[in-house]
Amino acid sequence: MGLLWGILVTGLGGAFAGALSWPMKLMTKYKFEHSWFAAMLFGLFFLPWMITFIFCPGAIEALQSVDSAILVKSNLFSMAWGIGNVLLGISLVRIGASLSFAVLSGIGIPLGVIVPMIFKGSGRFQHAPDLFSNTGYVILAATALMLIGVILVAFAGFGRDKFLKKTNKKTGGFTGGLIMCIISGICSVGPAFAFVYSQEPIRNAMIERGAAEWPASIAVWAVGMLFGSLINVLYPAILMSRNKSWHVVKESGKEFSLSLIVGLNLFLAFALWFPGMLLLGPLGGSVGFGIYFALQILGAQGLGWISGEWRGIRGRPIALMFAAVAILVFAAGLMAYASTLTG
Repeated sequence: MGLLWGILVTGLGGAFAGALSWPMKLMTKYKFEHSWFAAMLFGLFFLPWMITFIFCPGAIEALQSVDSAILVKSNLFSMAWGIGNVLLGISLVRIGASLSFAVLSGIGIPLGVIVPMIFKGSGRFQHAPDLFSNTGYVILAATALMLIGVILVAFAGFGRDKFLKKTNKKTGGFTGGLIMCIISGICSVGPAFAFVYSQEPIRNAMIERGAAEWPASIAVWAVGMLFGSLINVLYPAILMSRNKSWHVVKESGKEFSLSLIVGLNLFLAFALWFPGMLLLGPLGGSVGFGIYFALQILGAQGLGWISGEWRGIRGRPIALMFAAVAILVFAAGLMAYASTLTG
């Protein structure tokens, strides 16, 4: 039953991540920096720290008891993620969304799935099967299928844009944008690695002082993702200062509220993903990443379908998208099956 809950919780977290940006489509006054600043401040700081302080008794004392090297390691991973997010935003403009997300997923998925099976994580993740075991081979097969699905999603996106005769105005060089996207793909594993390699001592410190399992996992995120969260807040703050546009934040209550929904989506993504990995058992660090990423892609494409991005599209792009969805669903199911294997 725990495994099933792990699959559902992790998958739901990925779906929330895929739906992260939909409120931004409804904004007319806010630019990226205005919505991102409000969203990240709410989703990455206010909500996780509020839960930590309210539901984790003696949170400060607990954190003081944790080896500082653990906190530094976690925050280095999260800082990489923060930098990667900024680079992804730039590469979206330079090389387009379809190629950017294809490159990011193509690099992020194998890294996030394979590395925790080679370098074991903390706590229950220490007991993950080796990569070159029967379980490992199943996971490698599922990873390969996911990459095929990602490629099909990218080609479907290119076909859709060609069908609609969209032209993206590029800023800067294509090569530079591609390099940024590759770096972003490497950095995309930051949140997962911050949790997988640091969660046990932080969670234990919180639980020993009376915290329940879920708030303890949120506390891991609050403190372990601090550096990455700062980058996500400071970058749009710098943009607003440079453009002298801070006043825009308070000019639309509606768009401020939509920005908070973006932040809530991100909060729910992480708040479900991290506990979901634990529910998946020793392989949660690897399988949890794969399921999360697959459902993130599916969530984003499903939202695009609902919002009309595929309206009027016919022929090959639609066929490729349906094929990609089927492959990603099967690959996620195969990863879930791998969690039940013992050898």
